[in-house]
Amino acid sequence: MAEIIIHFDNSKEAREIGGAGSNVRRQIEETFGVRLTARDLWLRIEGEPPAADLAAADLIVCVGGDGTVLRTARVTIPHGTPILGVNMGRLGFLTDMSPRDFFTCIERIVAADWRIEERIMVHGEVMADGAPIHAFDGLNDIVVSRKSPGRPVYVDVHIDGARLAIFRCDGIIVATPTGSTGYSLSAGGPILAPTEHHLVLTPVSAHLALGRSLVLQPESVIEMAVTSEQGAIVSIDGQVDDPVAAGVRIVVRQSDHITRFVRFREPSSFYAELAEKLEMQLSSTMNPSA
Repeated sequence: MAEIIIHFDNSKEAREIGGAGSNVRRQIEETFGVRLTARDLWLRIEGEPPAADLAAADLIVCVGGDGTVLRTARVTIPHGTPILGVNMGRLGFLTDMSPRDFFTCIERIVAADWRIEERIMVHGEVMADGAPIHAFDGLNDIVVSRKSPGRPVYVDVHIDGARLAIFRCDGIIVATPTGSTGYSLSAGGPILAPTEHHLVLTPVSAHLALGRSLVLQPESVIEMAVTSEQGAIVSIDGQVDDPVAAGVRIVVRQSDHITRFVRFREPSSFYAELAEKLEMQLSSTMNPSA
């Protein structure tokens, strides 16, 4: 392996691994002869073309929480550079190891002694007068939600050309299997195995309409027309918000891009780790000081 990018968030702990002058970076470069580039990808502008070193990197070590990993997944489009997540957050659904594991496994990391786990992404286009005016991809989900607090959004939803319902709700979530453990889960949606190829449509607080989630075919296309006079907000991975006007359609399907994660654990460990993380979240909710 010739080149590794260390992407870190704004936390002090993450900067100790990836920041300028980090002893960790220097030791890895001197010991294994690889080139390390460190940067805070949060400072990049959404939609900005990736730098040449990002395109040429063999691996991105992503130091932070799940939000940092989500951001990294979008920034690596279209290169599909493998991402190794080092958890500095709380739950770490998307990260594979702790900082201690990172130091323990550094030889295997540099030797590329790992397996690749591919995750589908979701693609959306905002359409006006029959033409796309904005396109985007996400790893977790695309959400069409209300623009004003206390007022529902009206969304006319079609799946593969057939009307599903006109929803009066707080929002409509279209989640990937990766995103099924996020906002969709909080809204009552199912948990999908992360390497599945299905999208999940979950209404949020739907009034007098179908309130259950739907697991869609891999090739399905979802069209959502905003009929509320005040418009709506389209959110990508909960990090990028795009206000849209009444009458706009949002077309969502499985993306042509994928996210490639570096994994050291076996796929069968997903369910045990999921149960452990959900139990941790429940415990922290019951005891905030824990």
